[in-house]
Amino acid sequence: MILVYDKQDDPEIKSAQLQILHGIFVDKSKTGDYQTTRGILEILERNGNRDDLAAFLEDRNLPVDDVGRDALAERILNSPPELGYLTISNALQWRVQYGRVIVVSKSDERAGIEDLLNA
Repeated sequence: MILVYDKQDDPEIKSAQLQILHGIFVDKSKTGDYQTTRGILEILERNGNRDDLAAFLEDRNLPVDDVGRDALAERILNSPPELGYLTISNALQWRVQYGRVIVVSKSDERAGIEDLLNA
């Protein structure tokens, strides 16, 4: 569930007003990183193998060692992910950005992403 809100504090009366701007349900199958899942699915569409997937995962700077990366590549071959719609950055700390989910919830009826405020 993604809730985007605008909060206005009123220090005089020691209260706040909270306005919910977006309320979006994202099914767990759609919470993957968009660029990563899209890249994986494109590799598989081009008949990529475990080595192709492992190299892609290494390029994505996932925090996993060689053994874990190979195991993950094998798991992806056996059970490919669904396309995710979040943007996940692992620079100095993990951050999730949800702009794409908001756009998709407004413009597209995809199973697993639902605009709860305008349903």
